[in-house]
This record gives sequence, C-alpha cells and structure tokens, in this order.
Amino acid sequence: MRWALIKVSLAVTVMVVIAFAVPLGMVIKEMARDRAFTNAERQAAAIGPTLSITSDRDQLDRAIASTQAGADGKMAVHVPASGEPGGLPMELGTRRAAEKDLATVRRLGRASITDVPGGFALLQPTALGSSLGSNWIAIVEVYVPEAEVSNGVTTAWLVLAGVGIALIVGSVTVADRLGLRMVEPAQRLAGAAHALGEGKLGVRVPEEGPPELRSAAVAFNSMADQVVQLLANERELAADLSHRLRTPLTVLRLNAASLGEGPAADQTRAAVAQLEREVDTIIRTARESTSHSVANAPAVGCDVSEVVRERMDFWSALAEDEDRKVRLAGVGAPIRIPVARPELAAALDALLGNVFRHTPEGTAFSVDVHNGEDAVIVLVSDAGPGIADPKAALVRGNSGGREGSTGLGLDIVRRVAESTGGDVRIGRSVLGGTEVRIWIGREGWRPAREPRGHRLRGRKRGAPDRRGADV
Repeated sequence: MRWALIKVSLAVTVMVVIAFAVPLGMVIKEMARDRAFTNAERQAAAIGPTLSITSDRDQLDRAIASTQAGADGKMAVHVPASGEPGGLPMELGTRRAAEKDLATVRRLGRASITDVPGGFALLQPTALGSSLGSNWIAIVEVYVPEAEVSNGVTTAWLVLAGVGIALIVGSVTVADRLGLRMVEPAQRLAGAAHALGEGKLGVRVPEEGPPELRSAAVAFNSMADQVVQLLANERELAADLSHRLRTPLTVLRLNAASLGEGPAADQTRAAVAQLEREVDTIIRTARESTSHSVANAPAVGCDVSEVVRERMDFWSALAEDEDRKVRLAGVGAPIRIPVARPELAAALDALLGNVFRHTPEGTAFSVDVHNGEDAVIVLVSDAGPGIADPKAALVRGNSGGREGSTGLGLDIVRRVAESTGGDVRIGRSVLGGTEVRIWIGREGWRPAREPRGHRLRGRKRGAPDRRGADV
C-alpha cells in the first residue's frame, strides 16, 4: 500500500509539473525572443529621423554611432541610388543580410527578420527625405546575436526544473509519510493477528492511525478480550465440573475399600484411584492455563458506577418480588478501574446471587462504592445470618456448609480483586449480616493488611460512608 501511494503521487505530480512547466518554458523563450527584437526595433527607429532629413554619409555615420547597436557594430543602413545622374547606392556599417532579403523588404515595405550567421537580422524599412524622392526606401539592418535571443532562457528553465523536482520530491515525501501512517497500524494489526493465532493471548494493538484502522484495532482488541474470557471460562468450567466429580469419587473409593480382597476388588480400587488422579490432573491443568491466560492478558478498564447501576437494575426486580429493601450509594460519578467489565459484572452477580440464595426473603441488602485515592472499595452488605467462617469461605470450592453452594462465587470475586493488587475481606455488616468488601487497586496498589480483630467489624477506618438512597 505504501509503495502504491508513492507511485500514484509520483505519477500525478510528474504529469502536473509537465503540464505547467513545458508551456511556461515555451512562454519564457518567446518572451526572451520578443524582448531582443523589440530592443532591435527601438535601435532601428532611432536612426529614422536622421534618414528623413538627410542622406549625407557623415551625418548618417554620426547618427549610427550614437545608437547602442551602431556603437557595437550591429547596425547597417542600406540607402538606394538616387535618381540624379551618377547616383549610386550607399551602405553604411557591416551588412549581414542577403541582397534578396533586402529586395524583398523594399518590395513589401514592411519589417522582416531573417537568419544570418551567428544570429538574426532585423530589416526595418524607412522612408527617405524628399531630396531623394518620396518613393525611395532605405533599410535599417540591426544584427541580433543568438545569445541575446536566448538570454535568461536557460536560467529560467533551470529554475523551473528545480521547482518541478522540488514538487515531485515533496509530493513523494508527503505520500510516503501518509502511507507510513496508514501502513504501520495495518502491519501492527496483521502482526497481532498472527501472534493471536499462535496462541499469544496477551497481544493487543494500539488504537492509532486513520479512523478505519482505529476501528479495526478496537474490534481486534475486543475480539482478543472475548477470546481470553471465553478460554478462561471454558477452563474454569472444566475445573469446576471436574471438582464436582470428587464427591462421587470419594463415595466410589469408600465403596471399593469395602469390597474386600480379590482380583475384581483390586481392579475396582485401581480404576477408582486412576480416575481420581485423572480428575486432579484436569483440575490442575485447567487452573494453570487459566492463570497463565489471565496473567498475560492486558488490563482492560471499566466504569464501576455504570456496572454497579446496571447489575442493581437487574437484581432490583427480584428484590422487589421478595420484598427486600435495597440501598445503593456512591455511584453518582464515573469511577474507572483496571478490571474488565465482564469480570466485574460476574463478581457482582456472584455476591448478589449469594444474598438471594442464602438469606431469607425480605432480608435487606446494600451496595456501596467508595472512590479512594489509591483504591476503589465495593461493599455488598446484607442483614442475613452471616458467615460463620469468613476465612474458610474464601477458599475455592469451600461452601462453608451452606446448602446448594459450590464455593466458587467468592473465589471469582477474590480473583478479580487480586488481579489489581487488591483483596477481598469478609466481616460483619452494620445491617447485622455479612459484609463482603472488595478492594480494587489502582496501578498495582495493595492495601495494608489490618489486624484480624478489626476485619470482622462492621465499620473500619477509611471505610466508605454508608449513607445512600433506597432503590
């Protein structure tokens, strides 16, 4: 594309330069020629008054010598023979024109330009005085060298050529810069696509260049984020499903242990052990792949306030059906964090879903957002029975003894917080139930750990103001 733009620009500029420079060069040449012959005509006209008064040789010589052309030896005067007895033609100066050219001018009675060795000769007819007869015509010859006819033409052509070359070089340079501005983003996009195809999930494209390429870069980055998220979800799903197999595997292992001795029992126990090892391998591989994909993926920001309002709008309908009082605070202004929008939405859904699953209908809950200087804090509080062992609840797969829980919701929240250098804390809320506090760091900030005794308090130093409006 870059070379194509350069070639097009070169061709167009060359055609424009030729279209203007060639006619202009011809005009300059004609102007120089007209200037030279106009000057010769003025020199010839200067001798006219003398010829109209007298035909005396001495006086004519002095008149010729008084002109610039005569002083330089470039003027001649051809006077015809008089009608008196013994009259002879008279020539003053050096003649260069041929006799036939002189005869033609006398016959036609108008000025003429003829070629002579080394240049041109202007032949100007002039009427003589009454002493020689009214029909007698003298011819003034002015010699114009070739150098005077082309004086300044070469310089003007060189200037035109220089201007044309400068225009061509400038046009090619501008086309090259424009082409580079278009080609570099396209090359980066192509390179990123190849890298993504090779499995480098962390590659992203800078959103630069023309609007079309910026749109393509935005679409590519969005696609790459979706690919990373889909792969992470697939691997998480594989790990979660495999994790659920451990419970029936434990039952099988206990039953196999009670089979007693014998080849069949031994084969059954060996098969159960092998199956358990395979499940452990699947879980470990899926978790490692997911961690590697998340680590290599670039940070993608979102607006906390917007995501929280959107998810609360979704859950408010169910809260109204179950007669739950809901309070939302701290989402009046945009707050940017280095967390992808789908990840934050999944974390909020996990926490709000736990409130609906593990608290009785009519239990109030609230969501507060605090915009700190170094971190953003999101609190989800409820008035339910609370969590007996907050530390154990943060362990992946630990349901805390709650019926219907897989123990994965809080792990999702924890991974979102830790991806920004923050963490998750569980304590007692001012509503009387559980308070899950998500610390989301900015630029890798990690909040200082508080003493264990302070974590379970409903209010801490630096906690956000819990005043808010009901929704």
